[in-house]
Amino acid sequence: MAQHVVIIGAVALGPKAACRFKRLEPDSTVTMIDKSNVISYGGCGIPYYVSGDISEPNELRSTIYHMVRDEGFFRNVKGVDVMARTEALSIDRTAKTVHVKNLDTGDEQDISYDKLVLATGSRPRRLPLPGADHKNVHVVADYNDAIAIREKIAKGQVGRAAIIGAGFIGLEMAEAFADMWGVETTVVEVFDQILPNLVSSNLAEMGMKQMQDNGVVFYLGEKVSAIEETADGLNLKTDKRDIPCDIVIMSAGVIPNSELASGAGLEVSNPGGAIVVNEYMQTTDPDIYAGGDNVLMPNLVSGKSGFYPLGSLANRQGRVIGSNLAGLQQTFPGAVGSFAVKMFECSVAGTGLSAAAAEKAGFDVDTAYVVQFDRAHFYPEKELLHIELVFEKKTGRVLGLQALGGKGLSAVGRVDAVASLLPYKPTVHDISNLELAYSPPFASAMDVLNAAGNVAENILAGRNKAISGQEFDELWAHRDTNNICFLDCREVEDARSTVEADPEHWLNIPHHQIKACLDQIPKDRPVVLVCNTGVRSFEAQLGLNAAGFNDTVNVQGGMSGLRNRGKF
Repeated sequence: MAQHVVIIGAVALGPKAACRFKRLEPDSTVTMIDKSNVISYGGCGIPYYVSGDISEPNELRSTIYHMVRDEGFFRNVKGVDVMARTEALSIDRTAKTVHVKNLDTGDEQDISYDKLVLATGSRPRRLPLPGADHKNVHVVADYNDAIAIREKIAKGQVGRAAIIGAGFIGLEMAEAFADMWGVETTVVEVFDQILPNLVSSNLAEMGMKQMQDNGVVFYLGEKVSAIEETADGLNLKTDKRDIPCDIVIMSAGVIPNSELASGAGLEVSNPGGAIVVNEYMQTTDPDIYAGGDNVLMPNLVSGKSGFYPLGSLANRQGRVIGSNLAGLQQTFPGAVGSFAVKMFECSVAGTGLSAAAAEKAGFDVDTAYVVQFDRAHFYPEKELLHIELVFEKKTGRVLGLQALGGKGLSAVGRVDAVASLLPYKPTVHDISNLELAYSPPFASAMDVLNAAGNVAENILAGRNKAISGQEFDELWAHRDTNNICFLDCREVEDARSTVEADPEHWLNIPHHQIKACLDQIPKDRPVVLVCNTGVRSFEAQLGLNAAGFNDTVNVQGGMSGLRNRGKF
């Protein structure tokens, strides 16, 4: 039986649900409603249009066959009616109507529906700051915002940019300004690291150093208090400094657009929170579906509900909703929370829970940090990949993985492999034995993921008594008073500069010579072992423990990890 489906929102989830449903029920009618004059575009591509990587804004709206996804496209190609520049004001669930207003004419009307989809998405969080409404203060919300920001840069009106927030959008916009346009760019973050709760401070420092090396300035642990207009632009005030700039990008997270749902009596997580849906993407009214950036999703690792404003989820959920509108009863069980972000010549990716997020969720966690080439060590083209595996101490269950690598797919590929396993509660042993495609141009015979599983198993068994780079920093900072021996297991030439800089505290014995040089290592002092990546120092630790040295620790990631954070 033909039905009329009304979809409120026409950016990501809405078009996907509409087109899927029309393929299954071509005789039914679909009406999409959206406030904007521009529909169905790749919002995640906005920073790359601002940067100039994407030359024309319509590329964000085009299909792979170079057709622009406008109202005519949906009407003529997809059989979907679109009401652009139309705002949905309220929902009458009893009458099954949506009250709408044409934003150009002011005309209002009621539209009846058999099934309704709320694809209202989210909106950037605007901090309630003095001066936040200035014309040169922008959020990165939609297609029109992108065009406005890019036009100001292209006209030479932006020489200095200040960005509030060091999450995905903030970092991507920082790269866009600094890389392609040479804009002096400053990022202010209220937390003490970039990508807070998403990666460890270890990987965060590495990513931030990459951006600093490309001219981006960071101020962490600072709170913005006001935005002031000055004679030559703007002044971003924090609790510690003034930052002169020409443009401010507010990137302080997003808020789900759930007002229509709550106004109609549908359940939301809290006032102003996300819409509650079941596994079929139905709200508490079975004739109303919701998905994308406005819904609450189960986290398949923690078991708790979360909010995941990601375009990939919106598209997948849209297909599920489109299927269920046609009666197929498909499910969307939840998410593990996977992400990737490009920062100049490096990429950071993750899935599941970071150590900090896992601890907040109530897990007793540990991490295995591994640095290894992404390809066979003898292959001429290769780069170091930094992997952190987060696992539960008691069970060895894997809770998450975060990685930092080059701008290729090395980090993302490993993260994707683990993301596919997380819903099934893998253990570190599963990662240790995970089968991955191997050929020297693509991977090592023992992949870095397998190595991370191996290290985690050794940590759990107590064989690898490991410390983080940050713990090493603390020990090194107090080396004059803590009576520790720092034992460098690298070859003499590799360790020479460090030994010469501090011969009193830094002892160098290559790992293959340690067995013959035990008398040079003090047994009455703690020994901190370090090599290039943590492998040789672990082997040295095993040998020392067997020889009766019971107070040893191994620096995870070794000198590679320390130097990628700007240490040594």
